[in-house]
Amino acid sequence: MSGKPFYLLTLLRPANIITAITDIIAGIAISGVLVFNTNNSHFIFDLLLLLFSTIGLYGGGIVFNDIFDLESDTINRPERILPRGLVSKNEAVLLGCLMLLMGVGLAFIVSVLSGVLAFIISLLALSYDKISKHYPIIGPLNMGLCRGGNLLLGMSISNDAVFNYWYIGIIPILFIAAITLTAKKEASGNNKAAILVALLLDAIVVILFVYIGNLLGFRFWILLPFLLFWYGINFFAKYKAFIYNQPATIQKAVKTGVLSLIPLNASYVAGSAGLFYALFVLALLPLSILLSKKFAVT
Repeated sequence: MSGKPFYLLTLLRPANIITAITDIIAGIAISGVLVFNTNNSHFIFDLLLLLFSTIGLYGGGIVFNDIFDLESDTINRPERILPRGLVSKNEAVLLGCLMLLMGVGLAFIVSVLSGVLAFIISLLALSYDKISKHYPIIGPLNMGLCRGGNLLLGMSISNDAVFNYWYIGIIPILFIAAITLTAKKEASGNNKAAILVALLLDAIVVILFVYIGNLLGFRFWILLPFLLFWYGINFFAKYKAFIYNQPATIQKAVKTGVLSLIPLNASYVAGSAGLFYALFVLALLPLSILLSKKFAVT
């Protein structure tokens, strides 16, 4: 692929979109309906709608992030698509709007709750892109809420699950906040304090996962390898970024954090739906890594 379609696809961050897809699968697994409905055509239709919904929401959100960052990226990240003029700002705005509309519209077909969640996620994404990312506490929290909302969007395939298990959304909120903190000053370095806080948040995530997992009856003997894998790759990436506090190692830690959402989501799936489904989710990690070599992640 080359030319304009390639550049538009680059704006959408396809490697990252794979991670959003696994949010939905994890949410559906947590809801308890994944194991029992895989042969149900109505369930499969709703699942596909939610998958395409999250593609629209994530893609639209990330496009508007680049739109709002155009001025600063021209100085700090001139290699990106918009500063290079490979896609015009108007084309990017149209793409972002279409993706967000697709995300919200498809979710409403599933249910009113799904649609409301998708609409809230789109507002959270735009508020982060335009305003909150410039603030040290509100920004990471805002970004975390987007991911927590995405997990709930998957759970909304069963409305009761959202109201009964909403608190599990705290886990991705904290972890995404940790990634966002790590990304601070990724273009210039010198963010050791932020990385230390991010490492602390990762440890809290593990503690919360165990606590909430016990409440929900997760099977820890199945999920533990997935959770340890997720924690290990993040710890070593952030530790390296702390020791060698330069843009290259910081950006690699951020990239690792984003892609590691796949094994984190596989942990939810392993605990709630079993090993087979968790391995399917984890199998998306090589695809995401492959896409990350072709398309930007950060």
